[in-house]
Amino acid sequence: MGSLVYFSSASGNTHRLISRLGLPAWRIPVRASEQMPSVRVPFVLVVPTYADGQGRGAVHKQVIRFLNDPENRKLLKGVIASGNRNFGRYFAYAGDVISAKCQVPVLYRFELSGTQTDVTRIRQGMERFWKPQS
Repeated sequence: MGSLVYFSSASGNTHRLISRLGLPAWRIPVRASEQMPSVRVPFVLVVPTYADGQGRGAVHKQVIRFLNDPENRKLLKGVIASGNRNFGRYFAYAGDVISAKCQVPVLYRFELSGTQTDVTRIRQGMERFWKPQS
């Protein structure tokens, strides 16, 4: 089975979801001064959205830095995005941006730190997603 790579800011919403999943995961650091994880297995990226009212700035700079490494990009197999439904059409928009740029599917969207239903769906989805690729 593949792994998860995720970014979570100081709010910790994405980190809380990842902790509840109980799946192997690497965290992209918040600060540029910290070392990026060396992920050398296929992974799904889990990211929050930071878009303004026009969708600009949806993908955090640290996530962009991580994906600018060609080795990381070639192992990216899908994206799961979070956001706040108050942002309407830009809810979980970072997933759409990454999907378009990296040519991978958006596998799931959840709000803030997710619900228990989101945790269950993501776990089940990851099992199904990785099965044919194993």
